[in-house]
Amino acid sequence: MRAVVAHAARDIRIEEMDEEALGDRDVRVRIAFGGICGSDLHYFNHGGFGQVRLREPMVLGHEIAGVVEGVGRLVERVAIGARVAVSPSRPCNHCRYCLEGRQNQCLDMRFYGSAMRFPHVQGAFREVLVCHEEQAHVVGDNVSLGEAAMAEPLAVCLHAARRAGPLLGKRVLVTGAGPIGSLAVIAARRAGAAEIVVTDIADGALGFARKVGADRVVNTASEPDALSAYAPDKGYFDALFEASGAAAALRGAIEVMRPGGVLVQLGLGGEMALPMNVVVAKELEIRGTFRFHEEFAMAAALISKQLVDVKSLISATLPFTRASEAFELAGDRSRSMKVQLAF
Repeated sequence: MRAVVAHAARDIRIEEMDEEALGDRDVRVRIAFGGICGSDLHYFNHGGFGQVRLREPMVLGHEIAGVVEGVGRLVERVAIGARVAVSPSRPCNHCRYCLEGRQNQCLDMRFYGSAMRFPHVQGAFREVLVCHEEQAHVVGDNVSLGEAAMAEPLAVCLHAARRAGPLLGKRVLVTGAGPIGSLAVIAARRAGAAEIVVTDIADGALGFARKVGADRVVNTASEPDALSAYAPDKGYFDALFEASGAAAALRGAIEVMRPGGVLVQLGLGGEMALPMNVVVAKELEIRGTFRFHEEFAMAAALISKQLVDVKSLISATLPFTRASEAFELAGDRSRSMKVQLAF
């Protein structure tokens, strides 16, 4: 079979590789679509991120869906022919955090397309993938497999919404209108948010945020003082999903958070300096959010039942043989939102 393999920054190739053996509890999935994630772009553009660097060729990708074409002899959850979204997360289920029900913090996590450990965990941008049966989540015939491949980023945002606490009737600010920010709008709305405002510096991205349900969008580049209207009386917003990874966005958001508000940090852009005097005075809570676990099944179910609109965020689909072109497009925020590869 063929796969999309990163060798170094700006060096990805379509290469032949052997199919993996099918174990008793494994399923073989013929991949249909794979979404390009921000972490994939980091490997493509920079050969890694932070201290994580490519040290050997690695198959990219972890947002995938396809059709089951083989099952191990002990598999019970899925059958040949099933259409599935595949969770890229394989926790050990033995370490202290897994046993506490915090599998996203697993000490021996194997996450597709990750250079965090060596040898690297090979990714899922390949024609055929063998995974454990619990990773395969069946979706209905009523949704496309492209939509099903959006389950992974949606799961990230469902976990973030859970980290934010109750959102019913709350006023929510989302900073950063990329795929994660836009999916955070969907997750917050499903959780009952009464009002959602989204900021970004790109009109194109803000258009997608409005399309999926934002009540107001603000371009902070062309309207740098627009959020000041929310600052009186110590602030307005109950919850923040910071999805830009930009220190300026976080600082600006803190000014318009009301006392007791919750800030959920989704975006990663390096170290940030915070106005801790304001955090203390407003008694704000800052919460991190990292990946997901059971939320993947929730995401697949929401998509399968058509209770969320993720299709409108898929801005382009290219054959995987044109991976370099697809990655260039995915990195251009003026032309794309979520770019997928077709296998």
